[in-house]
Amino acid sequence: MRVVVTGVGVVSAAGVGRQALWSNLIAGRSGIGPLKSIPTRQLPCKLAAEIEGFEAAHFLRNRKLQKVMSRDIELGVGAAALATEDARLRVGEFDPDRLGVVFGAGRISPTPHELVQAAASCSRDASFEFERFNEEAMAHIYPLWLLPQLPNMPACHIAIEHDARGPNNTITSREASALLALAEGLHAIRRGVADQMIVGACGSELNPHDVARLSLGPDLTRHADPARCHGPFDLFRDGWVLGEGAAAFVIESYESAVRRGAEIYAEVLGVAGGADGAGADNARQGIGLVRAISAAVKQAGIEPGELGHINADGKATLKDDWIEARAYHQALGSAAERIPVTGLKSYFGTFDAGSGAVELAATLLALKEGQVPGTLNYVTPDPLCRLNVIANEPARLTSSLALKVNRTAMGQSVAAVIRG
Repeated sequence: MRVVVTGVGVVSAAGVGRQALWSNLIAGRSGIGPLKSIPTRQLPCKLAAEIEGFEAAHFLRNRKLQKVMSRDIELGVGAAALATEDARLRVGEFDPDRLGVVFGAGRISPTPHELVQAAASCSRDASFEFERFNEEAMAHIYPLWLLPQLPNMPACHIAIEHDARGPNNTITSREASALLALAEGLHAIRRGVADQMIVGACGSELNPHDVARLSLGPDLTRHADPARCHGPFDLFRDGWVLGEGAAAFVIESYESAVRRGAEIYAEVLGVAGGADGAGADNARQGIGLVRAISAAVKQAGIEPGELGHINADGKATLKDDWIEARAYHQALGSAAERIPVTGLKSYFGTFDAGSGAVELAATLLALKEGQVPGTLNYVTPDPLCRLNVIANEPARLTSSLALKVNRTAMGQSVAAVIRG
């Protein structure tokens, strides 16, 4: 059964809505700038990809539910609302029992102010008295405090908002989540248990807890100038930038799309996953991505040289980009040095499960528009990568076939072949 994408919704620092995102990508305008919501004086990275002007209430039919939504959930619900609107999938005009949701989410952290009063009630003379927590602290904690932190909540709220009573699941595999959600949605339609599926992922790393935690590691860029940071596959790359965002997609069978008169963005030809498994030696790192790419290409029934472009994971760390580039060479052979490659995190940052979803949205828009955005801040090619990276300026497509990949730091990998 042919499965196609009929709706795209995006909320990102590089644009809210598919049209805004595409305009900024094709013009080379990045959403990365100085971090404003959190004091940065003692932070090693003072940049972020923050979304401005997004109000979740504009996308909700029942605004009371916003009280139990974290930032991540709000972004996911907003993206799903945009996707269903784009697909013209309106409540009352479809069978709710056959509309499902599979959504990716990651670590959803509470904000410190939610627990300040509770912690203060247990503090005496610069010490924390744990035995007082049950007696006094619990009175200062909102009874539903945990709900907004549960990763299954984006899928739940999207289902409630759109009266989707079909298959419902959550994927928690960091950057790989969106494509894995796409794979599960595709299988649900092919099994005949759903007519349409809302798939995608959301994430936000821009809260004090995550910013502090990730600042302790080596992977954030130390550049203070957005024009110099985060160039995937560039020889002098030094890490990524924290961000926030979400993207959602409506997928359905080709026959259903034609019957509804829906606009078709692309057809999903193959999606496959893999993992590196045990061992941390260089010979094994990236083998999961190699297998995922090989399997997706085989499912699609194409040859590697037919691919028009690769939308890379492109974390812009030395190690991750080397592993990714090597996987392309192993899986695609000699075609790996010819296929155009773009890395788009330099526009909207990295934000757990959501960044892979926004990248997938960019791939779909590229196939629709016939051109691929360039990789920002790519100046000096890394000879250890040997890839045909599209640098800074957009490039015209020579093929309607695209490969989208994502890989986590732990080796969970996924690849999708999509035809415009």
